[in-house]
Amino acid sequence: MNIGIAIKKLRKQKALNQSELAREVGMTQTSLSQIESGAKTPSSSTLKKLCAFFEVPELLIFLLATDMEDIPEKNRDTFEKVFPLVSGLLLEIFDLPKSLREA
Repeated sequence: MNIGIAIKKLRKQKALNQSELAREVGMTQTSLSQIESGAKTPSSSTLKKLCAFFEVPELLIFLLATDMEDIPEKNRDTFEKVFPLVSGLLLEIFDLPKSLREA
């Protein structure tokens, strides 16, 4: 799971560069860059600020960050069947493009 990838997707969907987003949530561009690259995990308070800015729940960030490797092998068949429906519904609820779910 790479939360940074999800944050980067949301940032790009808003057409913001790292400096702009960092300024909006009160962090440095360097910290945001480290989070987006996966070198650093955001603190709980930083994640809350990012979610507030994007107007999405933390659940959606984790959903966008989930990879097949994060799912136990015995549950992958179910995940493959259910995940597209659930993720599509959440993206629709938060008025976000389904392309955010793509790599």
